[in-house]
Amino acid sequence: MADASPALPVAGLADLTAESRMIATPWSRMVRGIGLGQYPIDYDPVAAERIRHTFDLLAAKVPPVNSYTLFARRLADLILNVAAPDVGFSRTDVGSAVGAIVDAVRSEANPYYRVTAGCLLMDAFAKLGLDRKLLVNEWMDFPAEILAVTDQIRPDRIEDENSGRHGDYERLSACTAVFLAFGQLGLADRLVTGERDHVREALDLLERIPAPFFRGRGGSMLLSVISLLGYDGHVFDGPRDYLKEVLDHLDRADELNLPPAFPQPMTEDFGKIYPLLTMLNAIATAGRAEYLTYRKDRLAEAKELLGRIDPVERTHMGLYYLVALHNLGRLAEQVPDLDAFVEDVLGPWDHADPGANFFRNGIAYPYMIETAMVTGRADLITGRGLDRLVDSYPDLDRTDLDRANRPYPFSYTLNMLGEIGEADRLYTPSPRYGGRSAVAWVVGHLSEGGREEGTRLYMLDHALISYALRLRGRDRGETELFKKFRFPLAS
Repeated sequence: MADASPALPVAGLADLTAESRMIATPWSRMVRGIGLGQYPIDYDPVAAERIRHTFDLLAAKVPPVNSYTLFARRLADLILNVAAPDVGFSRTDVGSAVGAIVDAVRSEANPYYRVTAGCLLMDAFAKLGLDRKLLVNEWMDFPAEILAVTDQIRPDRIEDENSGRHGDYERLSACTAVFLAFGQLGLADRLVTGERDHVREALDLLERIPAPFFRGRGGSMLLSVISLLGYDGHVFDGPRDYLKEVLDHLDRADELNLPPAFPQPMTEDFGKIYPLLTMLNAIATAGRAEYLTYRKDRLAEAKELLGRIDPVERTHMGLYYLVALHNLGRLAEQVPDLDAFVEDVLGPWDHADPGANFFRNGIAYPYMIETAMVTGRADLITGRGLDRLVDSYPDLDRTDLDRANRPYPFSYTLNMLGEIGEADRLYTPSPRYGGRSAVAWVVGHLSEGGREEGTRLYMLDHALISYALRLRGRDRGETELFKKFRFPLAS
């Protein structure tokens, strides 16, 4: 297929909703499970059947004891039944389905993922317009139950190449998801009333994340959500200024010597620009322009770092950079020729190999697609490039690491191709996959019981839930929480 004519859901940055501007990147959605279901469309029975078929394939590989995938399947089924105009899903039907979903959430042994699942359910309720009394009633207070689980998340439980550098990063990320879910349900006041000030407690977790990379990246989303909820006084107006403290910690990166380790080699500057760009978005959300020049010119620093990282790394960071500048109202000033900038970021589209590795190259293509999408540059997304991406997954058999992590880039691709109306490429039988579809082949090549992939499977669950939520209908766009929010510094 030589050409592509993707149906982009937006014509440019000016069309993005507040949710898409605050939670703009695949990392937040696929890894952390927040901000799913962006760019809603009308219900599509073909897409609904694809989602259910993918969960059927997963069920054949992943045992029922995997509570998270069971939860994801049940939640996606609820979403699709509510969204389908011809199903007539009643309030009683919703209540029954919610009971089974809550059971699956409670069965998840890992408290971090139990919180993530619970927040996904609450977020779906808000986006589907369901009655929150099904979650908060005389028999159950599900939001309070999930908030309490955050206390069970212990530091440094993430077992990866950065073991020992996370501290309370996981608990902080869980608090971010819970705060956002509470805001979506109109329960944000619970966080700051009563015996505990949960917002203040979460902010205090920041100093218990040792590595600047993780403190900046995780802290930026927490700070953004707190501003969204209207509690930014907790950040700036108390005895401590938490945003300044994070920036100070980023500035000490060389002194602290706790650089992030990545599964594939990345430049030292990549580890510095990533948290900086996310913090720029937090500054934009808070509307505090003075922090752009706190101790140094933060925009000049970002531009310099962007020029030093290599072209493949820029495909990751270009999206973060553009959205942050847009939210700050500084895009035209910092990037006077947006088209030329986007064309440069997408330069690797014609020659980078997405099958070379799962992380560095594997997620570069979805980032390039998203960058082209949010800037309205459909012309830069070619059919040849999409074919190269869809056909790349057998190449990840070359190493054990790439094979076990294959769901990581695949979830990004499923999410992105769905957003631009090209998901059929993943569900069409292909000679590259021996007459099977890419989806069937990738799921069919999971390890026995999904043991080697571990929590990487949850990213595929998130992609499928997000796909399902997008089918809720164009009339169910932004929730009230995001609809009333404006970025203070943007024109």
